[in-house]
Amino acid sequence: MQDSNVASSGRPRKVVILAVLVAALGYFVDLYDLVLFTAVWKPSLEALGVAPEKIAETGKLLLNLQLTGLMVGGITWGILGDKRGRLTVLFGSIVTYSLANLLNAFVTNVEVYAVLRFVAGFGLAGELGAGITLVSELLDTKRRGVGTTIVASVGLAGAIAAGLVSSALLSWDPLNGWRTAYGIGGAMGLLLLALRVGVLESGLFQNVKQVDVLRGDVRMLLWPPQRFARFALVILVGMPIWFAGGVLFVFSPLIGGHLGLDPAPTAAMTVMWAYIGVVLGDLCSGLLSQFVKRRKPVIALFLLLYAGAIWLLLSNGGRSLTAFYGLMCLVGATTGYWVLFVTVASEQFGTNLRSTVTTSAPNFVRGSAVIVTQIWFVAGGREASSSTTATMLVGFGCIAIGLLSLWMLDETFHRDLDYLER
Repeated sequence: MQDSNVASSGRPRKVVILAVLVAALGYFVDLYDLVLFTAVWKPSLEALGVAPEKIAETGKLLLNLQLTGLMVGGITWGILGDKRGRLTVLFGSIVTYSLANLLNAFVTNVEVYAVLRFVAGFGLAGELGAGITLVSELLDTKRRGVGTTIVASVGLAGAIAAGLVSSALLSWDPLNGWRTAYGIGGAMGLLLLALRVGVLESGLFQNVKQVDVLRGDVRMLLWPPQRFARFALVILVGMPIWFAGGVLFVFSPLIGGHLGLDPAPTAAMTVMWAYIGVVLGDLCSGLLSQFVKRRKPVIALFLLLYAGAIWLLLSNGGRSLTAFYGLMCLVGATTGYWVLFVTVASEQFGTNLRSTVTTSAPNFVRGSAVIVTQIWFVAGGREASSSTTATMLVGFGCIAIGLLSLWMLDETFHRDLDYLER
């Protein structure tokens, strides 16, 4: 009979619980910083003296640099995770984005701000993938989804915290509240490092180190074509989520104004309500997946509900601020299949490529917001006369691509993760 103090992975149960806790809190700080920029970019640029007519353009530049950092960091940290270990990436990424966060609190010009947003994005890219990979490999098939649901749900609460903290601090100090918010994020990240004592490396990774096989080699993602297609399909399944994160949430003041709301909604309040929905959605999708013992049908259900939520937002969101924020909360809830997306990413590939994929795929999804946002701009999303049509067309298009990609992937709920990519 198995010792109650030992998990099925062979690790002490306390060690497994601690790993889940560290991954969850790391993702909390990760999302706090990532979403904080969404809430404070405008007041921070105003405080730095950027001309009103250049604020939107400068904000887009900083966002693109952050997303570029995420994509570059996703590949870099992912490779390191397969070559050096999951813990190396988990704590290295936390140090990087925590220091960048602290330095953001002291910027005095846009040029330094831009560099730090790239560095922050680079650091933020590693935490989620390393944490999900570690938790997935430490837990057995039956409990794997529960562990990743805890990580994602606790982590996404960091986005709610970013909305609450930024809103409160900007109300208290409109000129410098954003600096304090960045400082809080950096301090939380550095304090988290104290929990690293006692966290052990994945046993599957330790075993694969003894095998003569390539680890973290990007060329293996590009060839054979079937493996590259699997990687691309994983990314496309998650891509619709960041139509919400990159367009609906970031440009909520613009969209709300086009719907006739006066005063327009604020990004900070939109982020807070939207991510309350995301946390609830992640809990529901993760638990529903555990109940039906499948991942694909639950993701498909959430994508269809997501399309309905976008339609409701654009047709009824202009009635009042309360209606707008409530419908943004609903949109957030329907994008709550993020936890299943990152779990599927970790299950689709062998141990010698798992960190590379699980770390890079979410960041390519985040980075896809650059392309999706540009398409939205070209389609007329910024213009009052065409905003609703452009938003609906681009949103529904992203969802259709996600559904088709999901259909082409294998179901992985029952997959044993102890295998290699040759």
